Amino acid sequence: MNASPIVQIGLFLIVLFALAWPLGRYLHAVLDGRLSARFAGLAAIERGLGKLLGASPDEDMPWWRYATAIVLFNVLGVLAVYGLQRLQAGLPLNPAGLANVEAASALNTALSFVTNTNWQGYVGEATMSYLTQMLALTVQNFLSAATGIAVVVALIRGFTRRNAAGIGNAWFDLWRVNAYVLLPLSILFSLFLVGQGVIQNLSAYQDVQLIEPVSYSQPKLDAAGQAVLDAAGQPLQETVQVSKQTIAMGPVASQEAIKLLGTNGGGFFNANSAHPFENPTGASNFAQMLAIFLIPAALCFMFGWQVGDLRQGLAVLAAMSVIFVAMFGTLVGFESQANPLLTQLGMDAGIGNLEGKETRFGIVASSLFATVTTAASCGAVNAMHDSLMPLAGLVPTWLMQLGEVVFGGVGSGLYGMLVFALLAVFLAGLMIGRTPEYLGKKIEAYEMKMVSIVILVGPVLVLGGTAVAVLTPAALASLWNPGAHGLSEILYAFSSAANNNGSAFAGLSANTPFYNLMLAGAMWFGRFVPIVAVLAIAGNLARKPRLAASNGTMPTHGPLFVVLLIGSVIIVGALTYIPALALGPVVEHLQLFSR
Repeated sequence: MNASPIVQIGLFLIVLFALAWPLGRYLHAVLDGRLSARFAGLAAIERGLGKLLGASPDEDMPWWRYATAIVLFNVLGVLAVYGLQRLQAGLPLNPAGLANVEAASALNTALSFVTNTNWQGYVGEATMSYLTQMLALTVQNFLSAATGIAVVVALIRGFTRRNAAGIGNAWFDLWRVNAYVLLPLSILFSLFLVGQGVIQNLSAYQDVQLIEPVSYSQPKLDAAGQAVLDAAGQPLQETVQVSKQTIAMGPVASQEAIKLLGTNGGGFFNANSAHPFENPTGASNFAQMLAIFLIPAALCFMFGWQVGDLRQGLAVLAAMSVIFVAMFGTLVGFESQANPLLTQLGMDAGIGNLEGKETRFGIVASSLFATVTTAASCGAVNAMHDSLMPLAGLVPTWLMQLGEVVFGGVGSGLYGMLVFALLAVFLAGLMIGRTPEYLGKKIEAYEMKMVSIVILVGPVLVLGGTAVAVLTPAALASLWNPGAHGLSEILYAFSSAANNNGSAFAGLSANTPFYNLMLAGAMWFGRFVPIVAVLAIAGNLARKPRLAASNGTMPTHGPLFVVLLIGSVIIVGALTYIPALALGPVVEHLQLFSR
């Protein structure tokens, strides 16, 4: 884990692409129905499922029916997750005797896990029973990931079909993704994690004797639980000595596997992937980063095979990789600098910024994990992002604000990048005075209206939510840090929610009525407004004829298009968010190094 940044990211990308290539082939076979057609047993299962649903695997849905099915399916998920949290005290598999989750927090969590965000305003091991962790949260990790993959497959069908009324069957797309892809991969990855030391049990929490008792002071409380005050009105302190520690147990490996493979990110423990029961070794840390990017990278290969030109998928993958490498280099570069406030206290400047990091992972591996988890819409963390240097903290914030398209979430990353591809060819068409085309389909006014919705909904939710928060006393009361860093914390929270990432800057007490409701709304609209718009694009493209390439057709598989695609992503992100980022991380950086 102490290798140089170049070695670590080079090894990471080589292993990633080596694994993603065959998985992309497999996804191609699964999602075009060839796997089911080849094996009689799978076909029989799907026929039985069809009878239960009153549908057929060969039945095509128009885009509005596909979108309705996806949204209603996820609404049912919200109700199920909310209900399990509100009733968990009376349900089994609750050895710690945890109470029902408060209503606003339960709603926030339900919307969070259903939208693939996994924002956690609670302490997992002190709030959620084993049943809630397994039946509510882990199940939704599968279903929300399958939703994203189903949507991108429907969009790809829009490019490949001609004069078609439908874009596939939502129910069978969801079934095939879960049964043939996510579940087998999660079982294999769970076994690997258990082998590395991640726990998997239903045992009661364990009380263990400390090697050395710990003493600390805390306010003295009366029988009503209120602080006892002295004559000056200050709380009286009492010394408490602790000789035992309670160690939380639970079915961790099974949740950890799909948390990463499905780019969900919600940890079983509050410390997430910094906790030794979730991420015990250097090998598990490397494998977790690979798992986050594995399906998003494989979908790029699948896209190329689905449209009949692998170069198209490789162009999208190249654009993602270039942005990712640049962002990692920026983050690790700033994290290799020492904090001047700490060096003034005598800290060795040569060790860089180790604040908030696990020493078993170090600066480079922690920086790579932070870049991976915010480039993808995962949100799992193995270090405290609040402790990053100001401009290093800008990197994960901006990666989310770009729309989670740099690999991004499973499915959502690719369909987000394909939306930017449509924007790129439209801009190129304007420059050369020609009707833009992408993969043989004309890109016209309707598609660009939907593209505008997809691209603009995030900034509206992020910047609008941040503006409301900084003007609301209840929201400002949750800040632990004033000034520029406090603004960064609020901006990060709304960027994470609206772009369905789920990681937190911390330093912000978000489990309050204001943030529970505001962030819940950002998560829901940030997820499903783009999904509906993307499916509308898919439906409109599927109805169009596919045009043959001509001498005037702009190639969308070469270096020029890759540069144009990267430029479209960066310019939109820069123009939208730079003013807010200048008031947060940039100002904090200037204040820190001007002392």
